[in-house]
This record gives sequence, structure tokens and C-alpha cells, in this order.
Amino acid sequence: MRIGVARETAPGEQRVALIPQEVDGLRKAGHEVVVESGAGAAAGFADTAYADRGAVVGSTADVLGADVTLFVRAPGSDPAATDELIGRLRPGQVTVGLADPLGAPSAATALAKAGVTSFALELLPRITRAQAMDVLSSQATLAGYKAALIAAGRLNKILPMMTTAAGTLPPARALVIGAGVAGLQAIATCKRIGAVVSAYDVRAAAAEQAESVGATFVDLGLETEGAETAGGYASARDEDFYRRQREALGKVVAAQDIVITTAQVQGMRAPVLVTAEMVRAMAPGSVIVDIAAAQGGNCELSIADEEVDIGGVTVIAPTNLPATVPAHASRLYAKNLTNFLKLLIVDGEVRLDLSDPIIADTLVTHGGEVMAPRVRDLLGLAPLLPAQPDGPAEPAEPTDAAAPGAATDVPTTAGS
Repeated sequence: MRIGVARETAPGEQRVALIPQEVDGLRKAGHEVVVESGAGAAAGFADTAYADRGAVVGSTADVLGADVTLFVRAPGSDPAATDELIGRLRPGQVTVGLADPLGAPSAATALAKAGVTSFALELLPRITRAQAMDVLSSQATLAGYKAALIAAGRLNKILPMMTTAAGTLPPARALVIGAGVAGLQAIATCKRIGAVVSAYDVRAAAAEQAESVGATFVDLGLETEGAETAGGYASARDEDFYRRQREALGKVVAAQDIVITTAQVQGMRAPVLVTAEMVRAMAPGSVIVDIAAAQGGNCELSIADEEVDIGGVTVIAPTNLPATVPAHASRLYAKNLTNFLKLLIVDGEVRLDLSDPIIADTLVTHGGEVMAPRVRDLLGLAPLLPAQPDGPAEPAEPTDAAAPGAATDVPTTAGS
């Protein structure tokens, strides 16, 4: 099977779907790997590194002419490029990557119309077998780490307590809102640097995890039953709950030097947990890093991918922190992706075994239909009949590789 690796085109995206070291395993499995020229350059992986491992370095047309094309940001995740990219895909082609199907479900309609078989890795079920493929968790880990470093770098103090001949400097105080994967890594990183760390999550079960990496868990005295889905994600609550939550959080936020917010609900706008009033109550020099900005942000004053000053308080709202450490982010993503491909491709064919929840949950489109139930619901489509495909994907149409061709925290839980 011919597997293509696309060069990412989304603004600021520096990751690549496959690193040279992962080419070996795919070739040993009998696959041919075609990498778009320059695909790994921003992450530090030169074309020659892929060629040395036996991959073919080719054009966009070569990559889109493959049986399976791998992306970090698959069609749908970058609205500006979605229509153009989908227009270059072939009926029967298979795409795999982060596609934001719950945030941009309309792309699924276009993919289905184009006859593309598409998989969105955000939809992986949270089951033990899927852990080695869990791109959300691997990328959220890096987002949480980087958020802590950004906060430490912009704060007007140092984080650890320090005793000097001139006196003792007290440690900085940090609050992490959302104790999922990103939040836990932010807690651990702030703690290692020397801050006194507190954590809050709507899921009561997160308390033990937050405490295990060095935080004091904040109990706001709110009813948390039903705050977590069966898959381990935070569930949406009503506005009355969020109002009471904000009221209780106000005093906690005001006492912090650093606030890192990571709370997200899959497929929905991130809840606003830090209001403008809370920001203005913080001491000048304090820092807020809102890594839920891609879903609207947890801070009322966040502006995606911008840094704003509110009365001396710095509010930073990055939307793609993993892409700022592309070498390691790509390494983790590529390992997740190759593990998924081992399950998807059997005996040289893409097998759509819909009895396997990993395949069934991540399959967004196939055979001209939107397959994913959650995406169909967002599009207002009726549920599909039980009979679904269980076998090889439709074969890709033959293409002339030499012919001119055409040319991805982090949804996470209450903390990714």
C-alpha cells in the first residue's frame, strides 16, 4: 500500500504526521512511503532523512495520489484550506489526521460528497487499546508543559522560593483550571519550577490525580455529579452551574500570580470560567495562559493567538502550543499514527471493521456517507441503518503521479 505524508499548510503549523524513524516500520510491513518535499522541515526533519530511510520524496500530487494520506491537520481542521484540499482528493482515497469533525462538521459533508474515506483521530474512544494511538493526550501533554513555561517567562517574579543575603523571596502561586492531561502536565511543570500550585476541575475524580503531581485541589463546594462522560471527558453543564462556579472561583483567582486554564468540552465552546472582573482583581504583573483559546477560551478577555494587557495583567491565548515544539510533538504524533495504521491496514488493505470501536468511532466519512453518529447529529442527518461496511475500503482510482496535482488541548477535557 502507498502511504503519503502531506506537508502542512495551516498557518503556524510546524508539525509533520510522520517522522523518518517511523518510515522503517511501515516499509517492513510492505508499504511504500511518499513524503511531500519539505513536509518535515519545520520540525527539523530534512527530506534527506526520509530518503535515507527508504521513503520517496515527492510532490503534492504524489502524496495525494497515495492510497492513504496522512495529515496532522486533515481536511476540515483548517477552514481556510478545506475546500481547496478536498477538491484535490479522489473518490476512495483514505485520509487520517486531526480533522475537527465536531467543531467543523460541514467539512464532513464535502468529504462524503467527494467519496473520501476519512478518519478523525480526535474521536478515538478512551479505551485501553486506544491509548497508544491517543493523539489528543500526547499533544495535550506538550501543551500543558509549554503553557507553564510561557507563564513563568512572562511573570514579573521568579517561581521558586529563594533565600538570599538580601532576604527571602516567597514562591509564586499558580492555579491550573482543568486537571486533564494538559492540566496535569502544567501542574507538574509549575511545581518542578518551584511554584505553589493549586488546581480545580469540575470532575471530583480529578482531585486525586492533581494532588499526585503536586497540587492542592480546590473544592468550590459545587455539586459535581454528572460532570464527566463515560469516556472520561468533561460534560457540558448549564449556565446556572457556570455562574455559581465563577462566583466561587473569583477569590481563588485573585490570589494567584499565574492562572493556566485548560477546560474544554468536546465539540462545544469552552466554558468561560475567568471573567473580566476576576482578571482585573489580580495583581499587576500576573499572567493568565488560556490554552482553551482554540475553542473560544476559558477567560472572557482572551483573544486567540494574541497577548493582551488588562490593567497590568497579561492574558495569553495560544491556540496550538504543540506546534511550538514540533520536533517532539511530531515524534509523539507519528508514533500514535503508526499504531493506528497497524490496526487499520491489514494484509495490505484498509479494513473497515466496524465491530472495533476504534475504527467505528474514528470513521467520519465513507462511500459517500457521513458515518460518525455525532457528526451526523450536528448536521441534522438521520441515524444510519445498522448495516455498515465491514471490509476493504473502496480502492483508490489510479492516478498519474507525474501529472500536475493539487496541493490539527487542544480538544481536551476539563483540561484535555
